[in-house]
Amino acid sequence: MFDIPLIWAMIIALGVLIYVVLDGFDLGIGILFPFIKGQQERDVMMNTVAPVWDGNETWMVLGGAGLFAAFPIVYATVLSALYMPITLMVIALIFRGVAFEFRFKANRSKALWDMAFIWGSTLASFLQGVILGAYIQGLKTENGIYVGGSLDWLTPFSLFTGLGVVVMYAALGCGWLILKTDQALQNKMYDLMPKLIFTLLAIFIAVSLYTPYSQPAIAEKWFTVPQLIYFSPVPILVLIFSYLAWRACVNRSEYKPFIYTLMLMFLAYSGFVISLWPYIIPPSVTIWDAAAPRESQIFALVGAAIMIPIIWVYTFWGYWIFRDKVRIGDEGYH
Repeated sequence: MFDIPLIWAMIIALGVLIYVVLDGFDLGIGILFPFIKGQQERDVMMNTVAPVWDGNETWMVLGGAGLFAAFPIVYATVLSALYMPITLMVIALIFRGVAFEFRFKANRSKALWDMAFIWGSTLASFLQGVILGAYIQGLKTENGIYVGGSLDWLTPFSLFTGLGVVVMYAALGCGWLILKTDQALQNKMYDLMPKLIFTLLAIFIAVSLYTPYSQPAIAEKWFTVPQLIYFSPVPILVLIFSYLAWRACVNRSEYKPFIYTLMLMFLAYSGFVISLWPYIIPPSVTIWDAAAPRESQIFALVGAAIMIPIIWVYTFWGYWIFRDKVRIGDEGYH
């Protein structure tokens, strides 16, 4: 007998992880725009993701649809608790998407669309971090119904995790541009990347210290055996990959900065999942408590089994087709 709720939890967790990876460096490019003033270089930055950026958000849709199908209580509770930041995030993504399309066709208003792209990318990233922080803190529920306030999500911790996600996405975007560009723009990214890595490391340390202090349930998981044994390699690996990313920039490696930053992101994400497991509405509702009827989950799982490989194939194919570097003067995206 398969544990269908567990399978669905893994699918949703994987979908969110892939979204964070793919749309992370995509949003990071908008966050990095203020560091680059030349319009030609900004064109190159956008052209590195122009063929694939809208496909990246498919994974966010998959995560949301999977949550609705497999864990409707969670869908209702999370939306009720986080309507405001989620709505603001969607608005920011809309502005960013419109700016992406209009910027290439604008002449006198190009600077305006640059600002829309910067603020849309930055606010969407920040609000994703705020949602993450509010979720980690836990949602007040009774019998599966949200009973907290409309602004419970707005706390110093959630604002700090919002900042952390902005820096993480900026670092991913920086690594991506090192991989996809060359010459002057690539050198600027090499110079910027170490600053982002060290800032990200400081944020990781701050969050790691504050989370167990503010969340006793998470502290118990972190500091009791056997969880302590499982968690102990994580801070060491974070320090190792931070150092490796810095060294890769010093040595002017093209692939390693992006790969090592992905590893840092994966460590952060895995720590998040392990810290909350098995609660899907922290701190009290497990994936089995929140699961839809088994027949409904199986029915939706058949559709997921058909669609997910298709999404995988066209995502891989898109990145493979547009795998080469992008340079000033390339025909690009119009």
